[in-house]
Amino acid sequence: MHAGANPFEVIKQAVKALEKHMNTFLHREKKRLPSFLEWFGWCTWDAFYIDVTAEGVEEGLKSLSEGGTPPRFLIIDDGWQQIESKAKDPDCVIQEGAQYATWLTGIKENAKFQNNEQNSGLKHVVDEAKQHHNVKYVYVWHALAGYWGGVKPAASGMEHYDTALAYPVHSPGVLGNQPDIVTDSLTVHGLGLVHPKKVYNFYDELHAYLNSCGVDGVKVDVQNIIETLGAGHGGRVSLTRSYHQALEASVARNFPDNGCIACMCHNTDGIYSAKQTAVARVSDDFYPRDPASHTIHISSVAYNTLFLGEFMQPDWDMFHSLHPAAEYHAAARAVGGCAIYVSDKPGNHNFELLRKLVLSDGSVLRAQLPGRPTRDSLFADPTRDGTSLLKIWNLNKCSGVVGIFNCQGAGWCKVEKKTRVHDASPGTLTGSVRASDVDLITQVAGGDWDGNTIAYSYKSGEVIRLPKDASVPVTLQVLEYELFHFSPVKKIASSILFAAIGLLDMFNTGGAVEEVEIHKASDKEERLFDGGVQSEPTTSPSSNRSATATIVLKVRGSGRFGAYLSQRPLKCVVGEAETDFNYDSATGLVTLTIPLPSDEMYRWPIQIQV
Repeated sequence: MHAGANPFEVIKQAVKALEKHMNTFLHREKKRLPSFLEWFGWCTWDAFYIDVTAEGVEEGLKSLSEGGTPPRFLIIDDGWQQIESKAKDPDCVIQEGAQYATWLTGIKENAKFQNNEQNSGLKHVVDEAKQHHNVKYVYVWHALAGYWGGVKPAASGMEHYDTALAYPVHSPGVLGNQPDIVTDSLTVHGLGLVHPKKVYNFYDELHAYLNSCGVDGVKVDVQNIIETLGAGHGGRVSLTRSYHQALEASVARNFPDNGCIACMCHNTDGIYSAKQTAVARVSDDFYPRDPASHTIHISSVAYNTLFLGEFMQPDWDMFHSLHPAAEYHAAARAVGGCAIYVSDKPGNHNFELLRKLVLSDGSVLRAQLPGRPTRDSLFADPTRDGTSLLKIWNLNKCSGVVGIFNCQGAGWCKVEKKTRVHDASPGTLTGSVRASDVDLITQVAGGDWDGNTIAYSYKSGEVIRLPKDASVPVTLQVLEYELFHFSPVKKIASSILFAAIGLLDMFNTGGAVEEVEIHKASDKEERLFDGGVQSEPTTSPSSNRSATATIVLKVRGSGRFGAYLSQRPLKCVVGEAETDFNYDSATGLVTLTIPLPSDEMYRWPIQIQV
């Protein structure tokens, strides 16, 4: 337990107290985050479902790269494994092609990834992705039990896993809230459960083979099924812990970048057994064909992150860039601090949208923390109450960001046991946003900050100087959003105020700014500058003004960069070249263009002299 005035700190300290008491898991801050989080990715699931092939992987990578948003991490989802081939059972539920009671029959890839040519197989697919498309990280999917239906008992070459049929036993609470098609199928057909004393051997042999193919990590799905199979194995806690300890030991041995994404993993026994796993899905799937799912998806990931974000870095799932709700989902990922990846079909992309998320080198501007609801959203219901907008806050290295979303109109129906639209016309809502909605903004503002900020409204492009505690109104219709970037104002001199904003055309504008330093000129260092290109006259001429200070920034990315200055700068330098700039005296917005970098993750040095 813990108590205090800050709800986010209370939750963190309560989880840390539980960590110390149980000694079975580690807090997120102690875990190594896998490197793929910093790069744009593509997942094969919604593009192909279980019909994914080697050719399909090649098509998808090529299609995205040619549009200028190259994926640097790849997830080959369900559909690559060797599974039992049998006629479709009318009693076995099928969704997106997955037959949930099907067994795994081997640890290697299936025939779709092989042909009679010498260069074939999973290793060839991975090599092609890395060598021809510059993919850095390749992950593949498997279930915690091997496959949806587990491992086939006594399958050829897998006899040593001592697999036996087990039948899920569900709690009345789970069944009463959400009957599940996966567990319904397995209750009838059974699951091939690898003996807990042999499960490390299973994972290690599977992962060692994947490692030999160049695979960097695994997306481990269907984790919650294990808690229903504890009978005969010491109960659900003992069985779950055995499986997770074996999984993490194998991942540590075979994927040194801590390459694991947990999925369908919200059972507490699994969460409390995760000493190493650092990334976890925190919501239901992105459902491209379910109009009722999109607002509740954003709401769910934000609220679930309050708790789950203390254990692992939340994954907000893939989405489609070419979709009626694409921009809504993209904006949410930008403030989520999560991995950013899509599951587009080859050729079906909105590159204009993707370029607001993905830099030219394939990296992304990921926010620093798990994105969580603001304090005034914590006890509201932004999906049902008809009055509340959802606000999600996060930090960048030098600023804060708040995403505002209208999530009204759809939610979980406890009668129909599914997500449904409960208000087809939820109407327009108005709320407000302020710098203090970014709960930890003082950590990046500096000790001498007086509370004044510059607010940059991403969609409207407005630049607003906000006194301490002042707010900005925002009005949104359902499935609309706005992103506000709050940059603390720095006082350089009595008449010179500055705030770095960032790349104005990126969703996470402020994520581009990595460092801000202000070097004040001494009397001996003062020089005269002739200024830059002025977009309009200002009340303060600069041609004969001496330099008071040089503002030095480190910025990632390229494109339109913006900063606030209370007077027109004397000179702007990007890299080693002086550059033209525009200055809007009405708003104080300085804009300049940053060129494409030649190196990955390059941080442009920018100097602004005032």
